[in-house]
Amino acid sequence: MIDLTRGKPMKVIFLYTIPLLLGNFFQQFYSFIDTLIVGKTISVNALASVGATGGLTGLVIGFAQGMTSGLTILTARKHGAHDEEGVRQSFASGIIISLFIAVIFTALALIFAYPLLVVMQTPKVLIHDAFIFLEIIFAGIFSFVGFDFLGNTMRALGDSRVPLFFLIVSTILNIALELVFILYLQMGVAGAGLATIVAQTITFVVLYFYIRRHIPYLILGFGDFHIDKKEIKELLSISLPMGFQSSIIAIGSIILQVMLNTLGANAVAAYTVAGRVEQIATLPAASFGLALVNYTAQNLGGKKFERLLQGVKDGIVISVGSSLVIGALLILFGRPISHLFMNGSQTHVLNLVQIYYYFNGSTYFILSILFIVRYTLQGLGNQKAPTIAGIAELLMRVFAGIVLIHFFGFYGAALANPLAWAGSVAVLVSTWKFEIKKIRNLKNVLDHGEEIDEI
Repeated sequence: MIDLTRGKPMKVIFLYTIPLLLGNFFQQFYSFIDTLIVGKTISVNALASVGATGGLTGLVIGFAQGMTSGLTILTARKHGAHDEEGVRQSFASGIIISLFIAVIFTALALIFAYPLLVVMQTPKVLIHDAFIFLEIIFAGIFSFVGFDFLGNTMRALGDSRVPLFFLIVSTILNIALELVFILYLQMGVAGAGLATIVAQTITFVVLYFYIRRHIPYLILGFGDFHIDKKEIKELLSISLPMGFQSSIIAIGSIILQVMLNTLGANAVAAYTVAGRVEQIATLPAASFGLALVNYTAQNLGGKKFERLLQGVKDGIVISVGSSLVIGALLILFGRPISHLFMNGSQTHVLNLVQIYYYFNGSTYFILSILFIVRYTLQGLGNQKAPTIAGIAELLMRVFAGIVLIHFFGFYGAALANPLAWAGSVAVLVSTWKFEIKKIRNLKNVLDHGEEIDEI
């Protein structure tokens, strides 16, 4: 396990982020290949069908990912304070909460998948395949929750390398299974969904046994699973808002998807392709942000206040710089990359894709600030501001979906993300200024020799 409270902040953050970045890359590389295989070997409509499920999968899987990330923040604090028993307790409580959430969300998602696709005005030519894909993905929610929780626990303990290895294995397995299910067994979009679930489940099980063998103080017996109401409440107060933040953002995406569906299958396909490429383009910003969650939590637990603030400054410098470069590259070379997903010229779709890149690529630096500040606030335990920021994102996407798409068509859809990012950053940065004052006050108290019992 790695102690993030020692060493030069920029170096520590950078080295810790590299495995996160590579892991996220392989995770998104699968989505990239998945989209390429579906678009190339089945049809553009099949590609659009999978894309039409993005908002709903983001709503459910996004909540699970946000929640499991929140469940491990307390673990990171305990690790930073060198409280091994506290790490065990928070790990056991996190497992209990994860199991409960997985069961509830699986049942609800399977029941409401088709009605929601209808409400979203999914084009008739797409809805059948979209429903099949959704049902398979939602049936495997347990594997998503389990894998994310275990991976986030290891990252909370400072180890971002082992989760990287398992993400790579999952990605390779996923792609191999998809080729078998789609090309050999001719399962269509169902094969894409099934490959994802099978690969995720296998990797989750193997990671579980790896932890049991290599991390002794995370080996739990039945006696460890007693319900500590105080700790459960504390974990829920951190994790549920983080899950809801992801869901709030996804709700905005769903509303945007509804209006995008009215523009036809070409617009849906263009938005799907551009979104897949963008997921890879924004990985550095997202990875540096994720690194700040555990960096902040560990240094807060270790009462390294000045180091915490310096790490945030360094994170912003690295993230903004990389985002400016990547945004420019996407605008220049995004179109030929997007062409890889399609059979034939598909000129109209590619023209729409380029519009998307102009608006989004030029504003990635705003997104990079959003990630750093939001995840830092979450690492500090401030869930209120990120939630309000998520609502700001929701309102901006609703405005783009209802107003801008109505008047400007696809141009309005392409403006949705930049507007959402700007609205969110306005909330987060203003809150961060207050947090800086609070952290400096804590540092002054510590410098004067006074004790700080609880952070």
